[in-house]
Amino acid sequence: NRAWIVSFIRDLGTTLSHLCILWMAHCGLSDLDGISSCSSLRELYIAYNNISELSQLPWLDQLEVLDLEGNNIEDINQMQYLGLCCKLSHLTVEGNSICLKPNAESAKEPDYNYRAEVKKLIPHLEYLDEIPASQT
Repeated sequence: NRAWIVSFIRDLGTTLSHLCILWMAHCGLSDLDGISSCSSLRELYIAYNNISELSQLPWLDQLEVLDLEGNNIEDINQMQYLGLCCKLSHLTVEGNSICLKPNAESAKEPDYNYRAEVKKLIPHLEYLDEIPASQT
């Protein structure tokens, strides 16, 4: 058995346009540059990396499942990019600082509810952190 260590998605090359599922958890990824070459992706598992910026993801118009658990997403407005992924139905974001406060400059707000904020930005989402997104 052989393990690959890939720190950048662009290192995978540009020949993965038919790839449907990509699992890159715990890879030390810090950006998603090159993900648009995986245009057929339906499921993307990139938990426990250093991802903070999601602007590359709207190019994945087939994306249905996205696991972002344990990354460095500090700004709830990054979820706007996922709102452009019209087929996205299952999203995991627990373990990111947006679950505690809307952005890095904010103090903790007692009334802040990340589930409600994510649902506003991604209205078609069905499951958030493995719970129906309608449950805020």
